[in-house]
Amino acid sequence: MDYDIKDITLAEKGRLRIEWAELSMPVLRQIRERFLKESPLEGIRLSACLHVTTETAMLMKTLKAGGADLVLCASNPLSTQDDVAASLVADDNIPVFAVKGEDHRSYYSHILAALKHRPHLTMDDGADLVGSLHFIALEKWDELESSVAQWARGLSAQDRRELVSNVMGGTEETTTGVIRLRSMEKDGVLQFPIISVNDADTKHLFDNRYGTGQSTIDGIIRATNRLLAGSTFVVCGYGWCGRGVATRARGHGAHVIVCEVDPLKALEAVMDGYQVMPISKAAPLGDFFCTLTGDINVIRKEHFLQMKDGAIVANSGHFDVELDLPGLKEISVENRVIREFVEEYTLEDGRRIYVLGEGRLVNLAAAEGHPSSVMDMSFANQALSAEFMAKNHGSLERRVYPVPKHIDKEIARLKLESLGVEIDALTPEQEKYLASWEMGT
Repeated sequence: MDYDIKDITLAEKGRLRIEWAELSMPVLRQIRERFLKESPLEGIRLSACLHVTTETAMLMKTLKAGGADLVLCASNPLSTQDDVAASLVADDNIPVFAVKGEDHRSYYSHILAALKHRPHLTMDDGADLVGSLHFIALEKWDELESSVAQWARGLSAQDRRELVSNVMGGTEETTTGVIRLRSMEKDGVLQFPIISVNDADTKHLFDNRYGTGQSTIDGIIRATNRLLAGSTFVVCGYGWCGRGVATRARGHGAHVIVCEVDPLKALEAVMDGYQVMPISKAAPLGDFFCTLTGDINVIRKEHFLQMKDGAIVANSGHFDVELDLPGLKEISVENRVIREFVEEYTLEDGRRIYVLGEGRLVNLAAAEGHPSSVMDMSFANQALSAEFMAKNHGSLERRVYPVPKHIDKEIARLKLESLGVEIDALTPEQEKYLASWEMGT
């Protein structure tokens, strides 16, 4: 078995941490038990490009129980938990290509390993794997990392076509990836159907809000050991992730400012009790800044120039593009790593700005990512969506699809059951009333 990880001797530590995560993932456990009996993914090669964490390990075990032939690579250079990668290789015989802190070239050499697996199904978090497949199909060599382009150019035209036509479909985990995929669909270049796991209610209403909310604050506190109470905390973006971070920052006693471009989300933030203003006005006020937009250069050079001495800047959007770090370097006379995951940039006038986790996902770069109980639902969606795609891909178009409602509701039902929560059921009379138009007052 080919693999590329940091250290196989870390497997025992990873095994225990995966066991700890499993205790909080009852829905995925139930799915794994069924998959063991039914083998719905038997004979299917699946390439996954995800954050290599304890929760992802539980998903990989579930997919393998279903019969899938797996390869896993990292979807972010700083999110890999090396002990978990070691355990998956040593204990589960799953090829993993991921090392925490890997450079750009290594990152794409690992994606290349997932491409060479010639998957029938893809599973992405950020759409780098699917994006690479499509750049190969469209022969957009300049868009590919050099090692991937070199390999793809070495294939015959027939092999390149088969690499993509072999794919039944895929799933996508996060907002940023879905944005990319919907753009591909709009431009008419999407080559196979994708299920947007991010759009499932049991994903974004919980993972994005409660998971990102808690884990982002966790990452910021772990990296800095600074007190949030009494500080001014600026949240850029008031989607579900931004809502979660704003709530948790306020819960720690911070004064929260929200920056938004969408008038409806901005209005909602106002109604939720937050101060709302443009980033240009918030820049001089903030002690902490966190971007969660999925867009590029949200905090730019002109904003860094306005910040107070000691301002702490983090990103919890998927890619490291939300902070204009090249712009920050241009206006800095010195930069150094002052503590793990904290880089200090000194401006010409002596003011210092601190960037966390190289501007990458701070909840995974400086902490452990979302709590297992939240990822239980997100990865249940991944497992069941992969099963759905394997069974139904022949009837699907080259589009981005939502998670089927029956899957979403079943995951919610299983989660409630695991929590010991009972709910009401409609009576026949109530069902008839809701289904009719004749019955009024």
